[in-house]
This record gives sequence, structure tokens and C-alpha cells, in this order.
Amino acid sequence: MTPDLHNELTARKAELLSFLKGTSLATGAQPPTVKRVPRAGELSLSFAQMRLWLLNELERGSVAYNLPSLVHLRGNLDLAALDCSLSEIVRRHEILRTYYSSAGGHPVPMIASPEPFQVSVVDLQGLSEAAREKEAARLALVDARQPFDLGKAPLIRATLLKLAAEEQVLLLNVHHIAFDGWSHGVFLKELSVLYKAFLQGQASPLPDLPIQYADFAAWQREWLQGDVLKRQLDYWKERLSGSLPVLELPTDHPRPPAQTYNGETVSFVFSKTLTDALKSLSQREDVTLFVTLLAAFKVLLLRYTGQVDMLVGTPIANRNRAEIEGLIGFFVNTLAMRTDLSGNPTFRELMQRVKDTALGAYAHQDLPFEKLVEELNPKRDISRSPIFQVMLSFLSPAQPLELPGLEPSRLEFHGEGAQFDLSLYLGETGQGVTGWFSYNTDLFGKGTIERMVEHYRTLLEGITARPESKLSELPLLTLPERHRMLVEWNDTRVDYPEDVLLHQLFEAQAERTPGAVVLAGPSLTQASTSQASWTYAELNQRANALAHYLQTLGVGPDVLVAVCMERTVEMVVGLLAVLKAGGAYVPLDPAYPRERLAFILEDTQVPVVLTQQRIAPFLPGYHGRVVCLDDPNLQVEIQKLTGDDFRFSSNSGDASHLAYVLYTSGSTGKPKGVEICHRAVVNFLSSMRAAPGMAAQDTLLSVTTPSFDIFGLEIWLPLTTGAKVVIAPEEVTRDGRELAALMRQSGATVMQATPSTWRLLLESGWEGNRHLKILCGGEAWPPQLAEQLLPKCASLWNMYGPTETTIWSTLHRVTRADAAVPIGRPIANTQVYVLDGRRQLVPAGVVGELYIGGSGLARGYFARPELTAERFVESPFAANARLYRTGDRARWLPDGTLECLGRVDQQVKIRGFRIEPGEVEAALARHPAVGQCVVVARDDARGEKILA
Repeated sequence: MTPDLHNELTARKAELLSFLKGTSLATGAQPPTVKRVPRAGELSLSFAQMRLWLLNELERGSVAYNLPSLVHLRGNLDLAALDCSLSEIVRRHEILRTYYSSAGGHPVPMIASPEPFQVSVVDLQGLSEAAREKEAARLALVDARQPFDLGKAPLIRATLLKLAAEEQVLLLNVHHIAFDGWSHGVFLKELSVLYKAFLQGQASPLPDLPIQYADFAAWQREWLQGDVLKRQLDYWKERLSGSLPVLELPTDHPRPPAQTYNGETVSFVFSKTLTDALKSLSQREDVTLFVTLLAAFKVLLLRYTGQVDMLVGTPIANRNRAEIEGLIGFFVNTLAMRTDLSGNPTFRELMQRVKDTALGAYAHQDLPFEKLVEELNPKRDISRSPIFQVMLSFLSPAQPLELPGLEPSRLEFHGEGAQFDLSLYLGETGQGVTGWFSYNTDLFGKGTIERMVEHYRTLLEGITARPESKLSELPLLTLPERHRMLVEWNDTRVDYPEDVLLHQLFEAQAERTPGAVVLAGPSLTQASTSQASWTYAELNQRANALAHYLQTLGVGPDVLVAVCMERTVEMVVGLLAVLKAGGAYVPLDPAYPRERLAFILEDTQVPVVLTQQRIAPFLPGYHGRVVCLDDPNLQVEIQKLTGDDFRFSSNSGDASHLAYVLYTSGSTGKPKGVEICHRAVVNFLSSMRAAPGMAAQDTLLSVTTPSFDIFGLEIWLPLTTGAKVVIAPEEVTRDGRELAALMRQSGATVMQATPSTWRLLLESGWEGNRHLKILCGGEAWPPQLAEQLLPKCASLWNMYGPTETTIWSTLHRVTRADAAVPIGRPIANTQVYVLDGRRQLVPAGVVGELYIGGSGLARGYFARPELTAERFVESPFAANARLYRTGDRARWLPDGTLECLGRVDQQVKIRGFRIEPGEVEAALARHPAVGQCVVVARDDARGEKILA
């Protein structure tokens, strides 16, 4: 961090005066002249000094307020003249030899007597050129990291690195409590004059200073009270009324519980062409370059966060009195620039809003920021800086250093401190606008800030080209970034059998392996202690017979058939038969609340319900055909029908017809039916065969209710790949020990479950299986789950996907226990986009809403055209294509994987169907398995919370 931290262009002083001239804001009592106060009594700290002293007490050893700088000196340096010059500067300016004693926790400034100041010299001439440069950089960093002791004077140090006979680097470091950007200019000006005089054996030509910083501090305390203080406070209290916005920039690392000041910087230069265009725009719109750059920075923050109430801090030199212009000291003040960005204005309109904000702030700049914080007394969050978390500073050109016999040049060096989450420092040079971002390394990675620089550059280029554009229309992404998001990260095109129906995949597999066991589990026609076990041929024959029967009941393409059964092998026959008959199944969990079952049956008007004798009496108000698959009379009737054909030859529609309609709760809690076509399921299964993958020798243990869409993977993936599926009884899925025993007995090599089920197993003492492939999804991953599961399996996969995009849409193989588990990349023939509120691409690392497109998209919502139009929207990236709005917050990671950050509208999932947060208690009260099921509520701020 350089001494120019809080400096502004000297020219801006005139600009500010012109801003204020003739406005009502400039009215008010003129402050008295700063006068010298006696040194015999107790001196005062300025408001700004008091804040730094308190921060130093809280953060002993912090270097956030060190102000280091480097000057390269080529030529013959007179070290004695340099020592004398620095000694004289320290003598002239009491603030550099002021230290702060603590009396009962109260700081008291003490001024040390002048003493000769001597520069430390480190001779590096004996090293090679490369070694010298490396060692010089190391020493500069060591010096920047060396804290000051505010209880000892002087609060300035200087080190000379001797590189060669006529080449050296001067390291200067001053604590901010005694120094600011303007002070650096005063320091260099005086050094130039004094070095020249002492080199020639002359006395100091500089007159003694009539006042010192201690006099300003006393004047500030005395003047800023009463009506003067009230006028200033009234303005700022009005501007900062209400709830102050907290800028929620997307971070790379979790925010530490207490604010840290570890920082690094990323520098940049904007071209002369861009700079000239920005200056030209500023002139046309009658604003300063600072206002234009600040407005653009606020647009950048808007596009990163979506927040329209924007607070950005900016420093002001606060040297608006002639008698203090030549003093070294901590005068700089900080202004809180609050701007309303709502309504998606044009950039031209925003420039005027920012200009108006600046006008008012400049007219009330005398109120110290520290006093404002004290008066507002905002609710303190020790993990963030108060009032604002981001700063923009416009720097003045560096004061030239003129030393006879030497060629001085400033070396870029910003130290490692970060006073805020993010600070942007800008200035204008002959090259153009230059600057750097200072960022907290506990929050951001360097790559994120480097991308931010390019986004700011792209934004400025778009602004100068079309300042009349709405804020949402201004370009943000670079062309390479846009190509990565639209093309490279969504290059998922894979051939698959687009015209094949789901059950035809099963039939083809049954022809290949008719004698292989495909299905095992509880049966309605056998004792509860025994397990049925069927081959592909047997399952196919049973399903064919039932399909013929269903067709006699009028089941055909797009005819819905409800399946409300316990988890048995007959349930699978029912599902498969509905498809073979050409219909689409609607799975109903018998454990659903009766009102939910009644709603779905009424909504779908299904002509047929497949169920069992125990459940049929509980189907509320249904007047259609009830088919109980465990009815012996039905079995006799079905056996009269042909069921021997492997391929069901009757017309069963095409791949655009529905395979199933699955009901979920929406944002209102009202169930809605998601219509999924055969083609979507076939694409999904084709992708899953490749990864995570399934082979004929695999056994999948099914633990999910059929009313949860991920059940589709558990049944159809094994049935279409020659593998075997074992259905776990309902009661076993709720008992960790019984489930672990069934996993061992079945020889399961694949199991898919929610994080809640995996935690249930872990808590029961499950030891794992090194041959097991774990598929996990449907809920947010709790902390430590990946770490616990990885040693217990062959591979671990995180799966993500809404029902509306067919089961899973992205997947990620988990290989390490990261704090957050990504949801990975899109599966085959699927596109994913992270968009802002106006459906614009957001940069990698920035949070937006996740949209999904491609072959997995549902047809829509059953009999809900308005809701379908709301959630399935036109794609802005491809003609005649749709995207599904997931309602999930997500962001791209730099490597092209996705991270999901929870619901936009927070929801709770209970055993596979979603319940709104306000309905949790009622849902628990009416759910039959209350006390046995695990309910997980996602809380983005604190992770996951177990409710019951």
C-alpha cells in the first residue's frame, strides 16, 4: 500500500470548489483559523487518529496502516545530506516524532525532542544482479510487514539498499496515524529542497511552520460541535438513514469471523484511447473523471451482487484550509457515497445521480468519518468494516523528487495490508488511467481480482461506446469468457437414440440377457420375510401381460395412470406396463397426506389407478378404475392376455410422448405436475451409462420413494444396462443398521441416496464398501460428509438436477473433501447458464440464478400453462430453445465447474417432496413417518439445520 492511498488529484480541489460554488450546500458558518495551542497541557488526537489508535490496540502487530514506498536512486548519493534532510523534516513536523502513551486506556499524544535521524544502510553489492533484485524485493516486503510501535517515536523509518556504486533503493515507511497521501507530496517537496541545500553546505531555506498537526487536532475538537456538528450530522444521518446496505460480494473463501487485514494488490493500466474517451464523456456530461469512474465502479458492483442500494467509501484530502496545506499529518477524511441504482437507469442517468451524491458529500466533508460512525452507531459486525466495505480512491500524480546528481524514480509497491474487503485506487498518468485493486486475501483469490480488472475495463469500453445503454445492457464479460460459458463449458453434444422409447431400451436389454436376474425385493404375493427375484424375461412377460390389460382400459399415448403402491417388485411391473401400454405413470407415495393424494387425483383426472388391496380404500374421493395388482381375480384375468412377446408391438407412441408426470410442491406449496417425455429420460440414461457408469455386473440398491424423481435412475438405469436392482423395503430405508445389513446381503455396488440417508448410515456405524459407487444428491451436502464418505467407497459422485430437467442435470466426481462440494458440469446434451435478474451471463465466481436447457427439459407443468410460461423461458442464446429457471443460486468456478449455493426461495425437502419453510410444522404433524424421517432445512448462512 503506497503513501498515495487516500490522495486525490490536486486539480480536483478546484473541481470540488466549482461543484460547491453557488449551491445552497455551501452555506453555513465559516470555521475559525487554526491557531497554535500551548504544548504544556495535554494534547488531543484528531478523530481520525483516535480510530487508528483504537484499531491498533485491537489488532496489535497489524500492518494494515503502514504506508511503505520505494524510490530508485541512480547516481552518486550523498548519504550525509540525505540523513540531514530527513532529520530536518522530522524536526519540522512534530507529528513524525509524536508517540502515544496510554493512561487508563486513554491515548495521550507526546512529542519527543528532535534527534538526528539516520538511514539504515544494507549493502547488497556483493550479490549477483539477479540475487540483488530478489533480496531487495524481500527486504522491502520485510520492512512493509514490520509493525510500528505507536508508543515509540519516530513513526517513520528509512532504509537504503545499496545495489551498486551509483544505484540504490530508498525504502520509506510511515504509519498512517502521522501521514496521508497529501503528506507524501509535502514530504518529497521538502526533501528535494533540503537535500539540495545541504549538499551545497547551506542552511535550510524552509521557514519554520507556524502551526503543527497537534494544533489542527485541537482546533477540530473545538470547532466541530454545537450547530456546526448538528448541520453536518443532520445531512449524513438523512443520507444514511434506514438499514445500511451490506455489500455481499461473492468471495472465494468463507468470511472469517473477525475482520482481517491481510492483503495483496493487482495493478493495471487502461489505454490512452480509453482514457481519452472517458474524459471526453465526462466533459460532455459535465462531471469529473472521478464521478464517471465511480459510477462505472458502482455498476461493476451492481452486476456482481445485484444490489441497487450501493455504498462506496471514497477519501477526500480534507485540506480545505490554507494554513494546513503544508503540514504533514493524517488529515484525509472518508466520505460514504450512497447511490440508488434501482430502476435500471441508463449510464448517463447514473452519472447525474452520482454527481448529486458527490455534491452533497463534498459540502459536508468536514464531519470526520470516525465521528459519523460513532453517531450512527450501526449494528456492529466484527467481520466487516462499518458503513461500507469497499473503497474507491482517486490519486494525485506523484510529486516529483528532484535530487541533484541523482535520477529518482518511484517503484510500484503497495505492501500487503487491506483496510477493506476491496479497494480500487485510480489515477491518471501519461499512459492513461492506471491503478490497482487492493483486496483481502482471506476473502479473494488473485485470479478473481484479475478477472475483475478485465470486467471493469470491458464495462468502461462499453460505457464510452454507448453511454445511453441501460445498466443491465452494458457489456461485462470479455469475449473469451463469453465463449467459455456459451461454448466450451456447454459443449455436451453426444449422440443418443432420440427416437427410442424408455421401455424399448429395457426390451432390447431383455432380449440380450433374458436369463439374468434384474429385479429383487418385497412382493405383494409372497410372505413379507421372503424376497421375490425375477429375470429380465420374467419381468418383461409380466409387464407385457399387464400392458395388454391396461390398453383394454383405454390407456395409450399421453394417457396418465396413477401408481400408488408400496415399494415392491409389483410396483416396478406396474410402472413398466404403463409405459408399454403407451401411457405415462404418475407415482403416488401411499404415505402422502390424504389431501395431497386427493389433489393429484383430481388434478390429473387419471382414468386408472394401479394400487394394492390394502391401500385402495384410502384413495380419497376417486371414482375412476382402481386396479389392485395383488387381487387374485385380476391375476387370472391378466393371464388370459398375451404376455410372451419380448417387444410390445402395440402402438405406444413416440419419444415426444410422456413417460411420467411427477408432482412436486412449487414456490406456493401447491403441487404441480412435471411432464417428462421419453426422449428426456433416454438422454439422461445414455449420459449416466458413461458417467457415473453402470455395467451388467453391478447391483443397485434402491432406497428412494417412487414419488421422488431420482427413483427413475434407480429403476431405469439398471433395467436398461443389464444390471440388477434390489428394492429396499420402506421400513429398512429408515433404519441405518438394517439398511447397512441389506447393503452387505445384496452385494450392492451402486447406491443413490440423499445426504440425509448417507448420514443415517454413517451414524449407525456403517463401515463402507470399497467396491461401492456412491451417488449423492437431492439436498445440500452437510459439512464433513465428503470427508466421511470418501474412504468408504470406490467412487463418490455429487448429483444435481431439478425434476423439471429430468432427474440429474449435472454431476461431479468428488475426489477431495472441500468445504463446498461443486455440482460439477452438465451431463450430455444439457446446457447450464448462470444469469442475473435480467438474464445476462454473470462472470465466473459471481452468484446468479441457474438456468438449464437441452434434451432433459420437461414439456412443462400439467394443465398449468401460465406457470409453464413463467418457469420455462425463451433462451437468449439459441433460437427456438427454452431454458428452465431453477430458482437455485449458483456460480461458475474458474475451472468450469458449478457450485450451487441454495434456493433463491428457501425450501425444505421431506422424504422426496418439497415443503415451504412456513409449512414445516404442519407437514411434520400430518406426515405418517414423523419421528422417523429426517427433515433438513437449508440455511445458507449457517449450513444445514436438522429440524426433526
